[in-house]
Amino acid sequence: MAERTAAGEPRERGQGGLSNGPGRLILALYGVFAVGATSRAVYQLSTQFDEAPLAYVLSALAAVVYVFITAALARGGETARRLALVCITAELVGVLAIGTWTEVQPSEFPDQTVWSDYGRGYLFLPVILPVIGLWWLRRQPGRGRPAEPSPK
Repeated sequence: MAERTAAGEPRERGQGGLSNGPGRLILALYGVFAVGATSRAVYQLSTQFDEAPLAYVLSALAAVVYVFITAALARGGETARRLALVCITAELVGVLAIGTWTEVQPSEFPDQTVWSDYGRGYLFLPVILPVIGLWWLRRQPGRGRPAEPSPK
């Protein structure tokens, strides 16, 4: 008997495509960003807030987005997949907006955010990861698309 999600949807083991290599890697990268961005934001907000409040608040916002994405990807199921799609889209918009803002008005950012300069301080992963994440999620079964048959 299949396990059920909180919404009553059937959840198979590995549902959401995270049971294979690329899906696991995407989940792991989001998990690393969630932990890293959260710890950095907590430290900066509690010890250096007056130095760059805008940058640190935006880093905290990025951390919250990463935590939601990680939780949704780990949870699995159609509802979680939809939440992940929304959050990853918001992440991409945020990276592009803040990346552009830091390029146009660098004086507004005396310190870096996770998304400054399109994630330059993080090897541009903050702008690459949401593109890969959206592509991956759109390839997964859901929204009326049948799952591929599993090999026997």
